[in-house]
Amino acid sequence: MTEQTIKATIERGPNAQGSQTKFDVPAYDNQTVLDVVSWIQQNIDPTLSYRFACRVGMCGSCAMMVNGVPRWTCRTHISKVLVGNEVTIAPLRNLPVVKDLVVDMDAFFDKWIAAEGLHHGALTREDPIAKVDPTSSARVASDAGVECINCAVCYAACDTVSVNQEYLGPAALQRAWTLLNDTKDNGREKILDAVTGAGGCQNCHSMGSCTAYCPNELDPMSAIAGLKRESAKSFFRKGR
Repeated sequence: MTEQTIKATIERGPNAQGSQTKFDVPAYDNQTVLDVVSWIQQNIDPTLSYRFACRVGMCGSCAMMVNGVPRWTCRTHISKVLVGNEVTIAPLRNLPVVKDLVVDMDAFFDKWIAAEGLHHGALTREDPIAKVDPTSSARVASDAGVECINCAVCYAACDTVSVNQEYLGPAALQRAWTLLNDTKDNGREKILDAVTGAGGCQNCHSMGSCTAYCPNELDPMSAIAGLKRESAKSFFRKGR
């Protein structure tokens, strides 16, 4: 342990009237932002509420705003985000705050369903397993977003969500694009109808924050662009 201490500011949720609380936290080698939050909860304020599970970047539940940027706190080393030996940690934006650093994820997952982000199967147990060409362009497009773990970092980064709560958001739309390109999925029309509604893909302004901040280096902006192209093609086909 070094002699240094970190000045950590926790921006609490509505149960504390959005207040800020400052803490002096001992600095350690290889310390993460999640380590800082955990030390505060374990040593100073046992009432501090936050989420985490795996601590290795697999679950995404520890996502928070760090100096105004959405991040996985378990994979963010504190030394890389300190500004003048200070850091500010807050709950993810664009989602209702339950308490302190905990947000209500219901709206995020509701939009996943609203975008038809669930498999639309047609085969039964008796049917042979569908064959998929792993080299096809559709499979490549589908595989590109399959590693999304629903951490909501892209949702918190999205300025369109901030001003339009009906917007489905980058994670839900990327999931829709993944299924649209899945040759085993039979919900193409349902998906296109879902993503062209009032909160659909046309609302995206292509600012790219979703892609820039995705911890898994996925590209929701390109997926949304793909939905725009396919929905336009579908519109003109129907108009013939």
